[in-house]
Amino acid sequence: GIIDFLVSQHPIAKVLRDNLVFKIAPMLNPDGVYLGNYRCSLMGFDLNRHWANPSPWAHPTLHGVKQLIIEMYNNPKINLEFYIDIHAHSTMMNGFMYGNIFEDEERFQRQAVFPKLLCQNAEDFSYSSTSFNRDAVKAGTGRRFLGGLLNDTSYCYTLEVSFYSYILGGPTSIVPYTEEAYMKLGRNVARTFLDYYRLNSLVERPLASTPKTR
Repeated sequence: GIIDFLVSQHPIAKVLRDNLVFKIAPMLNPDGVYLGNYRCSLMGFDLNRHWANPSPWAHPTLHGVKQLIIEMYNNPKINLEFYIDIHAHSTMMNGFMYGNIFEDEERFQRQAVFPKLLCQNAEDFSYSSTSFNRDAVKAGTGRRFLGGLLNDTSYCYTLEVSFYSYILGGPTSIVPYTEEAYMKLGRNVARTFLDYYRLNSLVERPLASTPKTR
């Protein structure tokens, strides 16, 4: 949904393309998924625990993406502002995010802006389920590792989306996810970037009259 929206002719997509560069790796575990594994690679590695020191032989996709991120970060001509790792969640409902905890209170507060905006755009995204942590078990994740590597102008998240359902209105209003519902959440993630950059005055406001259709 994110990719389809960004390459579409939608006026918001055009504004995003005119102002931002998106680097997208559609899947970091192609061999594992091909075999039916949603978490482990062909060699049995949980790839989202090896970001600190990925092997070019055992974790080639992680190694390649990490090198790309570091190269961009070290390029003075590039402002690397967002890293979002996208996963399915096997137990919780809705879409939600994990973020990092920082000693700098202002940085911590700024990190909460994007998920709050996404919550306004996507009815199936839950800010109440969004959490910011430094759990030792998650130390090898992309979100934790890059959150410690990149500077305070970069925001690192894990976007989790339920395998099953999302809740609307109350605990009894459970709606099963469909392919279209997942696609819609992706579109809403993409359009939230416009809200974020408008809020920070980095993108002009040429679309004030555009209907905000979900």
